[in-house]
Amino acid sequence: MTNATTSPASSVVPELVCVGECMLLVTPDGAPLSAAAHATLGLAGAESNVAAQVAAAGHPAAWASRLGTDPLGERILDELRPRGVELWVERDKEAPTGVMFKDPGAESSTVYYYRRGSAASRMDVGFLSPERLAGVRIVHTTGITPALSASCAAMVERLFDDAHEAGALVSFDVNDRRALWSLEDAARELARLANRADIAFVGRDEAERLWGTATPAEIRAHIPDAGLLVVKDGDVGATAFEGSAEPVFVPAPRVEVVEPVGAGDAYASGFLVATLEGAEMAERLSAGHAAAARVLTIPHDIPPLA
Repeated sequence: MTNATTSPASSVVPELVCVGECMLLVTPDGAPLSAAAHATLGLAGAESNVAAQVAAAGHPAAWASRLGTDPLGERILDELRPRGVELWVERDKEAPTGVMFKDPGAESSTVYYYRRGSAASRMDVGFLSPERLAGVRIVHTTGITPALSASCAAMVERLFDDAHEAGALVSFDVNDRRALWSLEDAARELARLANRADIAFVGRDEAERLWGTATPAEIRAHIPDAGLLVVKDGDVGATAFEGSAEPVFVPAPRVEVVEPVGAGDAYASGFLVATLEGAEMAERLSAGHAAAARVLTIPHDIPPLA
């Protein structure tokens, strides 16, 4: 059984709706998981990260998902409400909120997911109808969501159609998560969904891992049907391909990296904010870099509230 909970009724239609799972993040303080005595609780969710940062930039944004009727779900809602995110959330009495543990290492962190059978994994076809999406300008999701379950994959498939029926653009971040599905399944489905998107984001490194494409031009050849394809290449820069126009490249600024996790979500948020504001392509790419830089220099997925 489920019951719905949303933010207080608002006459303002969100410009952006982000669809996907948010988990409680547990990060040990100053030691690996096996030895830590204390930990910090936070949020981990690509789509909720984007929604929070778009809202922080002054654009009405909603996050749509499902959470358990447990304290972890309450914690997530309590973290997102003060950020101005409109919450299109169903609560599930029979399935838990997902959890992610981060295990710090000398060179990089390892993450452990506990999300199988989570409330979010039970999203299904028709989760958001065209009527609910009326007036929304962009619907954003990632390649994480269809990997959660068969019902989530079917939901994402329908979501593209329902968003377009409602007149919204579909934004899709490939965001490959190796732990969630096989390389063969991921390579096939992520390429297919990216090709269906109006705006698609992909990292050059993940594209090479998935499809063996080494350059932005090769990635565009593999994803020819995305209306706009943004290829992010870490500290090198980002390249945008749109229709028959010449590709646009903007180099990344130099920053002192504290923690890379969350930078891709931040990039998408900056780019989408600039898109909503009608900026030129080079400005949109630069806005993505600026948003990513803010996150790269802090140990959080999203900037903390002031």
